[in-house]
Amino acid sequence: MAGLSLEHPWAFAFGLLGNVISFASYLAPIPTFYRIYKSKSTEGFQSVPYVVALFSAMLWIYYALVKSNESLLITINAAGCFIETIYIVMYLAYAPRKAKVFTAKILLLLNVGVFGLILLSTLLLVHGEKRVVSLGWVCVAFSVSVFVAPLSIIGRVIKTRSVEYMPFSLSLSLTLSAVVWFLYGLLIKDKYVALPNILGFSFGLVQMGLYMFYMNATPVVDGKEGKQLEGKLPAEEHVVVNIAKLSATPEKNYSNEVHPVTEMAARAAPRSCAAEAVAAPEKEAVLTVDVARPVQVVV
Repeated sequence: MAGLSLEHPWAFAFGLLGNVISFASYLAPIPTFYRIYKSKSTEGFQSVPYVVALFSAMLWIYYALVKSNESLLITINAAGCFIETIYIVMYLAYAPRKAKVFTAKILLLLNVGVFGLILLSTLLLVHGEKRVVSLGWVCVAFSVSVFVAPLSIIGRVIKTRSVEYMPFSLSLSLTLSAVVWFLYGLLIKDKYVALPNILGFSFGLVQMGLYMFYMNATPVVDGKEGKQLEGKLPAEEHVVVNIAKLSATPEKNYSNEVHPVTEMAARAAPRSCAAEAVAAPEKEAVLTVDVARPVQVVV
């Protein structure tokens, strides 16, 4: 049984809605890259999801061109190629040298090498309907990898009990996008569009579930940097102190609490009580900030 054409209102409506939601999901990482731009550092963010998303968009454009009459797939994936390219360029601009080299390698390997191999092999070795079928299954495989790629951060979320690097808006938009494109694939009877979105919906639910579970959890210190920090501070100084209360304490209270024993002891400690009163809250403030701030380490 043939599927509905794009001229059918339902097929066009779901295809258009899929374009809108997918476009929103492409824009979801904007706060992440604005943060990268402001801090001039990629921090703990990874480039793999964006490189894989770019590769998938390139494949779907090729598939849509070969199959024909798939203008809605072409429009959204062309927009995806443009947006993902901007993200990758920004990442390369602010990433440390090691991350830049790694990103450049997977770009050359995946987006140039593998895509070029797929392009040449399908053009030279298969023809007609077999070319569409071959490309369809290739697109299914790499669309699944797009949904799997963000799951690389799940280990970090569980280990650090922090959802800082897994935005809820991105997980939600990917889930909604998967539902709409699945329905679109069913309507036009295109299993290559429908199948990967079943897995995409499942992965989206997993990410949102983890976000809800850890959104109010207390982050833990992890990695080499965290171990070094713990080694510098005595055990009793790992308690978070109420800084505001200490800072508000008048100097005279500190003066009343100092009781010199002898004149010799007073000469051995020439600092004034007032100076100690000012320095004490400042020292506690530094310790509190260092201990309470969650430490994120690139792995």
